[in-house]
Amino acid sequence: MAVLVCVGGCKKAEKPLPVATLHGLTRNFAAAAKSAGPAGTLVRTQFRSDDGTDHVDVAILSRNASARSADRSRVLQALNAVAVSGGLTEKPGAQRGDALAIVYLHNETPTHTIYLHFADQGNAAVGVAQGESGSAGGARASAVGGPAKLAILLDDLGSDSATAEEIFSMPYPLTISVLPGHVHSVDIANEARLRGYEVMLHLPMQSVGREQPEERELRPGMGSAEVATLLEQFLGEVPGVKGVNNHQGSQATADPALMNELMSTLLEHHLFYVDSRTTAATVAYDSAKQDGVEAAFRNVPFLDDVETDSAIEKQLAMAIRGAREKGEAIAIGHPHAATLRALRVMLPRAQGEGVKLVFVSELVH
Repeated sequence: MAVLVCVGGCKKAEKPLPVATLHGLTRNFAAAAKSAGPAGTLVRTQFRSDDGTDHVDVAILSRNASARSADRSRVLQALNAVAVSGGLTEKPGAQRGDALAIVYLHNETPTHTIYLHFADQGNAAVGVAQGESGSAGGARASAVGGPAKLAILLDDLGSDSATAEEIFSMPYPLTISVLPGHVHSVDIANEARLRGYEVMLHLPMQSVGREQPEERELRPGMGSAEVATLLEQFLGEVPGVKGVNNHQGSQATADPALMNELMSTLLEHHLFYVDSRTTAATVAYDSAKQDGVEAAFRNVPFLDDVETDSAIEKQLAMAIRGAREKGEAIAIGHPHAATLRALRVMLPRAQGEGVKLVFVSELVH
């Protein structure tokens, strides 16, 4: 008979945290950060990301630089209280620019990663009230009066659930536009709404160019019954949408008859329309307004025609500037890795400079 001898005593293998307990702590971390942070603190959670931990993203918008230290301290204390109550220990945080990454462990196994993003509101609101130009920051007024608003619309979701999870980990009011009939279209749309993100239908339309068409798309010459039937099918494949924008469509959006048929159908479904403006010949926005459909259009350049971090950051800077100059801006990008990295860098900066991030639905009229 084999005898197991323990030198210095035997130690039982520690069991991992039950999944329900782990996710419960994630929700507690999120609630604590929201409660301890200043007004306007944004929190998003992501369960079991690629690194095996639950993620909590916290964006803290402090009144000014001096307030930032106190806000940071309160949030860190609140997070530590949750960790202690849950039997977690903290691994030293890693400073990443304006972000602090904190990893919590259970029995030396990483369970949670908390990202804290910091930005200052500044005192630009005072400068505006006094008639000064003011420095960047605060609730800065746009050139046309009122706070500047920027909506980010991310197209082409539906095939990659991992990329959608990356979007959902960002603590900002992002709008996604989902292609119908793709393998994850329904799941992504449902998950986005559960996480508090806005969902639109990325409606396939015929293009003039050589872009790869979808199997089903709106084409010039379709009658009202065909348009209505196709839209009904698409809405069943992307549940819970609030509005529609065109996927490709440089030929379709330039056809007045087709756009009139589409807008009549959107009106019946109480959906708004955003013209992606893939062609200068588009009549989609004008058709929407004529038919009484709430509408808007992309009014700054596309974010990621060039898929590099530096190029996309420059485009986002242009979008932020466009929001200030126009009062409102809708920017459209795609779920490329470089685009998501650039958003993580630039969106805290936009908030810190007084540009309010909003869902697309807030900018349709």
